[in-house]
Amino acid sequence: MVAPGQVRPRHSPTAAVVTGSVARIALRFVVAAVFAVGLSVTANLVGPTRPTPAVAEATVDTWLADPLTPPDPRTATPARVAAFFARLPPADTTALAGRYPRIVGNLDGAPAALRYAANRVRYPQASRRQILAFDDRGDGRIVEVLGDLDTATRVVIIVPGVDDKLTNFDTGHGGVQRRAPAWQLRRLYDQIQGLDPAAPIAAVAWLGYDPPEGVRRDALREDRAAAGAIALNRFIDGLLLGHPGLTITVIGHSYGSVVAALAAPHMAHQVTDIVSIGSPGMAAANRSALRTTARVWAGSAPNDWTRRIPGVRVLGVGHGRLPTDPGFGARPLPCADVDGHDGYFTPGTTALRGMARIALGVGDAR
Repeated sequence: MVAPGQVRPRHSPTAAVVTGSVARIALRFVVAAVFAVGLSVTANLVGPTRPTPAVAEATVDTWLADPLTPPDPRTATPARVAAFFARLPPADTTALAGRYPRIVGNLDGAPAALRYAANRVRYPQASRRQILAFDDRGDGRIVEVLGDLDTATRVVIIVPGVDDKLTNFDTGHGGVQRRAPAWQLRRLYDQIQGLDPAAPIAAVAWLGYDPPEGVRRDALREDRAAAGAIALNRFIDGLLLGHPGLTITVIGHSYGSVVAALAAPHMAHQVTDIVSIGSPGMAAANRSALRTTARVWAGSAPNDWTRRIPGVRVLGVGHGRLPTDPGFGARPLPCADVDGHDGYFTPGTTALRGMARIALGVGDAR
């Protein structure tokens, strides 16, 4: 997220219920942002949030008509997909990926090596990278892996937030490198390798959903996060196929922490840790309301602008209590030396070291 520094808050009587001048300013910002969307969208601002429907794949009909009778990628579970590929001869598997690289390259449950190969066809400039998903429609989707998913006993997944998309996955929105999910992934993986070079762990930058653009209407609501939560759990279910002993850590940055929170109640029990950094709220009043057996961690830089967001959630607007609030009940992630909203993966910080230790399962986050 980019701090809404140019927005001048207007007076709101609602601010009287929030103690502290900083909280009053932040609450005015939320109210102003709600009214900024205009009365024409009031019907969409109130009421329960709903997932954004996925865009239909242009070649699905051709795929379904294939003589190999592949499963419907829109409805088949990862387990159903995996079972289909398991019964195919290698030659048919390769041929199918060659005919439908867009579908196979984004199909949870398909073998990782096959998805990498399909995505090299569609994204040749990343031919030396392990791209587990690639979709250039709209703002795009991309999932990158470092390490070996086939031999890993642990996986850590980074879920990015607002303004992240395919075109800035490597460069960072606004051209700021440390905001780039690919850069963050490499810093986390390097830190893990530095702590334990022999650890059988893989790291993933999962931009498998459509984050909001800017701190506007969609960022204040949870529609995008709800759709992302469904996709995230499907992705995790696919990782676990054939690897039931896998241990998974999910790190949600900014709006990505809302995605992780909404996914939490339905996450597989192999997800042992959920980490929120720079979170605007986790759509829950406290840790218990997340309804997960995973350990929940939260950290925020001293000058992270999300600290000024009031912990409110009214008529589907706002994300509730900040998880760094002691009353939320999350375990603290050290962040005292982190600079700003995008500094959590900066080498040398206690936050980066802490996240690596959590991913490795070596105890506390210090």
